[in-house]
Amino acid sequence: MSLRARIAAVAGLAVAAAVLTAAVSLYFATRSELRGEIDRSLQRRATDLLRMPPSGGPRPPVGAPPPGGVPGGFPGRVQPVPLGGSSGYVQFCSPDGQIHIPAGQGPRATIALDPTDRSIAQRGSGRTFSDRTVSGTSLRVLTVGAGSRGAIIVARPLTEANRELTRLLVILAIVGAGGIALAAALGALVARAALAPIARFVRRTESLAGELDLSRRLDSEGRDELARLARSFNATLDALERSVQTQRNLIADASHELRTPIASLRANIQLLEHAERLSDDDQQGLRQDIISELDELTGLIADIVELARGTAARGEYQPLQLEQVVAEAVARVQRHRVVRFQTRLEPTVISGDEQRVSRAVSNLLENACKWSPRGGLIEVDLSDGMLTVRDHGPGFEPQDLPHVFERFYRAAGARKLPGSGLGLAIVQQTAISHGGRVSASNAPGGGAQVTISFGQGTPDQTRTRS
Repeated sequence: MSLRARIAAVAGLAVAAAVLTAAVSLYFATRSELRGEIDRSLQRRATDLLRMPPSGGPRPPVGAPPPGGVPGGFPGRVQPVPLGGSSGYVQFCSPDGQIHIPAGQGPRATIALDPTDRSIAQRGSGRTFSDRTVSGTSLRVLTVGAGSRGAIIVARPLTEANRELTRLLVILAIVGAGGIALAAALGALVARAALAPIARFVRRTESLAGELDLSRRLDSEGRDELARLARSFNATLDALERSVQTQRNLIADASHELRTPIASLRANIQLLEHAERLSDDDQQGLRQDIISELDELTGLIADIVELARGTAARGEYQPLQLEQVVAEAVARVQRHRVVRFQTRLEPTVISGDEQRVSRAVSNLLENACKWSPRGGLIEVDLSDGMLTVRDHGPGFEPQDLPHVFERFYRAAGARKLPGSGLGLAIVQQTAISHGGRVSASNAPGGGAQVTISFGQGTPDQTRTRS
């Protein structure tokens, strides 16, 4: 079901519920009013009958026997209420349960007594309303205690009231059905008008997706939800465009960097095809060059793959003892470098990818070793969740500092040294992917220092300082 159909259906159901509620309320209110009027007329008739003397004459003195009329002291005849009033049907019940029907009411019919009627007549007090059916006619019956005489039973037919309620029910059904149909139609029109901007938005987004033109943007004027959605979509397009451009730059730079070692390998291999013309020393030198170039090419490809990974999902991260990772990286680098390390490692716990963190730390150490003199000192400090690596080399040139973390960037003095210019770029990407940051500066007293954090590193009080 489309969104437009759902909105129209919800609007129709809401109006249907409102119409149904109003119809039911009106029906029961009218029913209550009609029956209330009947009940009030029955009460007035019963009150008048209680005040009437026997046989319609003057009320006898207290204690005197009734002059005549039906047994039990009730009037022998009742008169209709004048001026067209509704008099109802009257019958009397003596305390012993005998029914007495006064004259003057036309055709006689007996309303059978129920236990409540007998109880009221026996007590001579009390009042109750009930619905009964006599000879196929629905009646509203009032039974009122009449003291020592028993009880008075007054009834009125519900035929007229039921007829009016039936007519009202038919009218409400017709009006309700028409209202629901009209509400459904109006709901469809409202849904169409309300969703028109969304339909235009969808067409624009489909057009952008079909053309794959990441430079185009949606109109985001206004402060409504669609404008906010458009701005959010534009922000997504901005991020996607930057990501695509970054990948394109990476591919272009990688192809450029790979061209040189591949060309050199090709030339050396072609020379080896004529090995019989070369001396043994030349052949050995060529083989060593090929191995060195293969190592450089392997490292370059590994760096490119690492950069292409981007940021990993945080759900893949695990708690790491950062001081252990740093200590292992220092030991690994020191095995093939003629430098000295001075470490001050505070026990620190981070959440991260151990392989990527270890590679970033190794890249920092290798970069420091590259610029350190033979036997030079490299200081490694881990405190407050921040790792700082300082060498005692020439430091960064001022014009190079803004670019040291860019991919494939190599300072003028580094172009004769081994490397691809990706080491510090990997360090920065790893720090950002872990919610941290990285910075580079020249240390007081000479040398360069690089500081990196991997998110919210916290001291581990359960371990001792290295």
